[in-house]
Amino acid sequence: MTPPDLLSAIEIETNPDPVFTVLWMHGLGADGNDFVPIINELKFAAKKRIRFVFPHAPTRPVTINNGYVMRAWYDISDASINSSEDETGIRDSQKAVDALIEKEMHRGIASENIVLAGFSQGGAMALQTGLRQKNKLAGIMALSCYLPLADTLSNEAHPANAVVPIFMAHGLDDAVVPISIAMASKERLQQANYKPEWHEYRMEHSVCIQEINDIDDWLQRILS
Repeated sequence: MTPPDLLSAIEIETNPDPVFTVLWMHGLGADGNDFVPIINELKFAAKKRIRFVFPHAPTRPVTINNGYVMRAWYDISDASINSSEDETGIRDSQKAVDALIEKEMHRGIASENIVLAGFSQGGAMALQTGLRQKNKLAGIMALSCYLPLADTLSNEAHPANAVVPIFMAHGLDDAVVPISIAMASKERLQQANYKPEWHEYRMEHSVCIQEINDIDDWLQRILS
């Protein structure tokens, strides 16, 4: 199998000669620019040598949006986002994220200094890829999302990340990815012996300042 073409991405280094990478994936219909502004809100990041990588998802028709072509990590066919899953699309994007991890390792970043992060579809991809990744990661940040292909995890989870730190956060008023779906994903992870750190906030399908502060604290803990 030939390796996938590397996804284009925005890269920002908080200090010269980075030793950490945060690979942050956007949600459906957005692009890598979506979370660039958050760097200025992370007080801890300014003190560390971190390379933030914000990849652009491939463009594809999205069924739930009448087949409109947009950036998406995988197709979504109906409002029940975790049913009738686009397994091919999810696994193709997993390979693309794996390739970005390999790129960072080739650039001298130890795998245990790499964080996979994402919002919505991007958060689903962080869980999908991180839990199956053969190289030990620093952590997985899953924001306003759910666990995709949950039924395959027990057979595919890699022992290298059996105890990887997982930060999960969700809005109580999220109408796009209902918090009930996220909580069910958290419980599936707990049943698989993971220990996700759970946060919930009075917000919709978005990010709030308290969440950013909690992310900052979590990054400080796992990258210290």
